[in-house]
Amino acid sequence: MNKEIAQLEPSLVWTNFARLNAVPRPSKKEERVIAFMMDFGSGLGLETLKDEVGNVVIRKPASAGFENKKMVTLQSHLDMVHQKNSETEFDFDVQGIQMHLEGDWVKAAGTTLGADNGMGVAAIMALLQSTDIAHPPLEALFTIDEETGMTGAFGLKGGILKGDILLNLDTEEDDEIDIGCAGGIDVTAKRSYNQKSSVHGDIGFEIKVSGLKGGHSGMDIHKGLGNANKIMNRLLFAGLSYNMRIAALNGGSLRNAIPRESQALININKSQEKSFLATFEEVAGDIKAELHDVEPELRLDITAVKPSKKVMGLGAQGKFIKGIYAAHNGVYAMSTAISGLVETSNNLAKVKVANGEIHIGCLTRSSVETAKMDLAQALKATFELAGFEVEFSGAYPGWNPNPNSEILKITEKVYTRLFSEEPRVVACHAGLECGILGQNYPEMDMVSFGPTIRGAHSPDERVSVSSVQKFWKFLLEILKEIPSK
Repeated sequence: MNKEIAQLEPSLVWTNFARLNAVPRPSKKEERVIAFMMDFGSGLGLETLKDEVGNVVIRKPASAGFENKKMVTLQSHLDMVHQKNSETEFDFDVQGIQMHLEGDWVKAAGTTLGADNGMGVAAIMALLQSTDIAHPPLEALFTIDEETGMTGAFGLKGGILKGDILLNLDTEEDDEIDIGCAGGIDVTAKRSYNQKSSVHGDIGFEIKVSGLKGGHSGMDIHKGLGNANKIMNRLLFAGLSYNMRIAALNGGSLRNAIPRESQALININKSQEKSFLATFEEVAGDIKAELHDVEPELRLDITAVKPSKKVMGLGAQGKFIKGIYAAHNGVYAMSTAISGLVETSNNLAKVKVANGEIHIGCLTRSSVETAKMDLAQALKATFELAGFEVEFSGAYPGWNPNPNSEILKITEKVYTRLFSEEPRVVACHAGLECGILGQNYPEMDMVSFGPTIRGAHSPDERVSVSSVQKFWKFLLEILKEIPSK
């Protein structure tokens, strides 16, 4: 473990975060981190179990004097988003995250950090290990696959959890208490296309979009950040006037991450090279100027390469490019109920063209179920007009706010007493597991909070050291205030 990280306070939390980050834990490949957590609970002599989908539950009796308090379920997810910069050499399947300290921030070296939701997991581990912290009966719930489908939360059956109160430790602003979140649905569009032989005399180019910030497709969607897939499509649209032909395209990777990079291979007739490149530079300049304030590191590069032998047919190519152009990306509607809250949005997350097949992946979110489906249907209509088959999958519900929650009143009171200001009680545009868990545990009282994290789901992810200290202090005081049964 990095010596600087080892010296941070609270030491138990940071030590556990480093131990966790040494274990590869991509979504849907959590076998190693599940085993790690099972060994952790068993090693402490605590009741430890794994349900049929892989969620881990660990229970710890109350400390002396707190035996008659309500049981608290502490919940975080084990998986993390695996993203890296294209120039970073790193194998997430075998390497642990390399962390370092910069001022008040802990960061990773060109990859995601895993603070989402590793800081929550580490805090729960610290509580389970502790011998001198006052707390009620505790139940730790470590879910799997939160980032790519929330299948752990969906798979958790009723009757497993025993807690009366759930503290979800998976938000990213330390002055917020979350009491609601958006639901989501995956929109996937697919079609095939006829591959045509390239024309004699064509020349080849590789186009690259890079240097974008990326970020969380819910929490950062309102910031006006560049979407690599939309930017690439704008450049390709400009090429339609020059009989440009697409050979391959690959943009974005995860539905819940704003795409940072895209690469395309195209052919164009040698006679049109000069005018095409002039138009490319003009459009690229416009895009950079438009996004300069929010994306100062944006790069739009075009490089001569060997022409591709197979390209997309003109009919399919035109529909594909125009379909992407018409598909909504970003904020669709702001909430009329909660000031400043994004109600509905879409992230045009993944676009891939290869070997006669096109695949487009979106994540549509909304705190209003009907609005979520309205936007999903609008996307479906857009892509169907372009000749795609469209399917919906991975739908999950939002979490309806309960402003009269008992645990909300307790957390508000504790926060105000500790920090001499009132917390912001909010609903967020991210997907939290509370709404799903509440389906099988409708009587469980829930809130969500966490330390300040920036750049989640991107290689710029970082967590504030002072905020972790604040979060830890807040958590410990809440546990002292849990009411009796």
